[in-house]
Amino acid sequence: MTDFAGLKLAQPILRAITDEGYTIPTPIQIKSIPPLLEGRDLLGVAQTGTGKTAAFALPLLHRLAGDAGNAAGKLQPNKPRALILAPTRELAGQINDSLRSYSRHLDLRTAVIFGGVSARPQIQALTRGIHVLVATPGRLLDLMNQGKVRLDAVEVFILDEADRMLDMGFVRDVKKIVAAVPARRQTALFSATMPSSVQSLASGLLNDPVRVEAAPAATTAEKVTQKIFFVPKEKKRALLSELLKDKDIERVLIFTRTKHGANRVARHLQENGVHSDAIHGNKAQNARQRALDGFRSGSIRALVATDIAARGIDVDGVTHVINFELPNEPESYVHRIGRTARAGAAGIAISFCDHEERGYLRDIEKIIRQSVPVIEDHPYHSAEIANAPDSGKRGPQQTRRPSHGRRNPQRGKRTARIAA
Repeated sequence: MTDFAGLKLAQPILRAITDEGYTIPTPIQIKSIPPLLEGRDLLGVAQTGTGKTAAFALPLLHRLAGDAGNAAGKLQPNKPRALILAPTRELAGQINDSLRSYSRHLDLRTAVIFGGVSARPQIQALTRGIHVLVATPGRLLDLMNQGKVRLDAVEVFILDEADRMLDMGFVRDVKKIVAAVPARRQTALFSATMPSSVQSLASGLLNDPVRVEAAPAATTAEKVTQKIFFVPKEKKRALLSELLKDKDIERVLIFTRTKHGANRVARHLQENGVHSDAIHGNKAQNARQRALDGFRSGSIRALVATDIAARGIDVDGVTHVINFELPNEPESYVHRIGRTARAGAAGIAISFCDHEERGYLRDIEKIIRQSVPVIEDHPYHSAEIANAPDSGKRGPQQTRRPSHGRRNPQRGKRTARIAA
C-alpha cells in the first residue's frame, strides 16, 4: 500500500488530499487508518510531525461522510457526533483547520472551542449543530456545566497528545469528560510517549485496541542534525546573537524553560535586529495567535516559546530549533526538536548547555540512545563545563567527556506526505 487511494477512503476525501498535494501516507497513517475504518479502538504512539492528525481525522471524516449522503440531517443542536480533545489552544485550532481542509468537499460542520477568547461564537456554532467538536478540556467543561454542549450523541472520541494532557494536570478533567461520553463509542488515543500514567488512562478508555507505533517511543526524528554547545549561562544570549548572524537559520523556534525567560530572550533578539516574538501561557490568545501567524508567514524569524505553549505549534519550514535552556524532562527534548525536520525535510537542533544543565543532558542522551555531538568552534565554548561532572538533580552523577561521535542519519527521497 503506497498511496491514499489504497486506503479506500471516500472519494471527496481523496479529492481534498489531492488538492493539498499529498500522495503518499506516512507510516502512522498507513498503520492507523485501516483499523479505524473498521471501527476498532486504537492506541497510537507517534511523535509530532509524523502525520497523526490525518491518521485519525481521515477515517473519522470517512465515517461521517458515509451516512447516505445526509450527514447534515442527523445534526442536533449542542450535540456533536465526534469529539477530539487536545491539550492546548494552538493544537486544537490546527486540528480543526486540518478537518476543514480534508472535508472541503463534504457537507460536514466542525467547530473548535478553547479558553482565552469569547465563548459566544463557540456557543453559536454549537447551537447550529456540528458533526465534529475539537476542544480543550477547560473550556469544554465550562460549556458542559452551562448546558451549552452535551456529549451523549458522541460516536467517536479521540484523545490527542495524551502524555502532554496529563503533564498539564488535565487528568481529572479528562475523566469527567469521558464520563459524559456514551460507553458505546469508538475511541482513539494518541501519545508521543507511553509512561505508566498514559497506559493506565488508555486501559480505562479503550476496548480491545489495536496498538500502532510510527517509531519507538522517545526516539528523535531521523533527519534532525543535533548539536550541543557548552556555554556559561551568562554568555548564552551573546552566543544566540552570534548564531543568528547565519542567514541559513531562516525560521527558528527557540525554547526556554520559563515564561519570563522567553520574554527576555525575545526582547534581546528584537533589540539586536532579529524579528522575534514570544509565545507562552501568560500571553492573551490573540497575542499568541498574532505571534504564530507572523512566524508562519515569515515576518517573524525567531519565535521563543515554553514547552507547553509550543506543543501545538505546527509550522512547516522550521529550519532550526534552538534549546536556549535544556528541558528538565528529557521527553520534552524529543518534542522540541520534532518541530523541525517535518514532512520529509531536514532540520537542525542546537542546544546550549551550562554547568547546571549537565544532568539534564545526560538524561536526554539516555532517552534518545545517542550522544549529541559537541561543537567547540565558537567564541563562548567552555572546556570547564564540557569536562565537568553532571550536576543534575537526578540520581548519581557520572563524568561525561565531550562527544565527537558522528551521526549517520538514514537518508531517503522526499515525498509529499500529510504532516498535520
